[in-house]
Amino acid sequence: MKKLTEPKTYKRYKFLRTGLKSESGEETWEIGKWKKFTRELEMCKAGFHACEEPYHAFSYVQGEVLALVECRGEHLADINKECWREMRVLKTWKWTKKDSLKLAIYSAELVLGNFEKEYPNDLRPRQAIEAAKKVLFRDTEKNRSAARSAAESAAESATESAAESAWSARSAAESATESAESARSAARSAAESAESVIWSARSAAITKICDYFMKLVKKLKPI
Repeated sequence: MKKLTEPKTYKRYKFLRTGLKSESGEETWEIGKWKKFTRELEMCKAGFHACEEPYHAFSYVQGEVLALVECRGEHLADINKECWREMRVLKTWKWTKKDSLKLAIYSAELVLGNFEKEYPNDLRPRQAIEAAKKVLFRDTEKNRSAARSAAESAAESATESAAESAWSARSAAESATESAESARSAARSAAESAESVIWSARSAAITKICDYFMKLVKKLKPI
């Protein structure tokens, strides 16, 4: 007798809307029930999408329900997102605005030191974080209004800093262009080294955020 084996399955995460509806509204999921996509798969457009990390899933869909899903069959894979032929929901948790706020505060504090190192006299980002914390612990209209104002101020700070950095980069580029070949080579090497450091720091930060997200998941209320 020939032994039949089930296709290999993979557990992933995706965010859904209230009522276990997909972001597009075309699918309504039931826990434990397999769905099969019959048309040609296309990343971000056609198929059932999910991510290995719940943080990455949240970066695509900021839904009210986090779902642990099981996937199998034909699929497409991008850097941090996948598109599957077959999928079913195994477990769901309720994701609230308070959870989003916790994530935002943690992520902002993670990079605050880098900003203040460059702009030690600009306290607007720190003030925005503190205002958000007040909303987290006491969600009142007064605290929300203060947090909105602080966030707008912090956004202005980030824009000003970006403009200043861009002008500095332009000046440096012009100076390098006017310099000798050896100076241009040195500037190019320095820029490549700086870019490598930036990407390494970004990768480390995302890893920490992913770990923090999983800690939040463990505290979520099952649906």
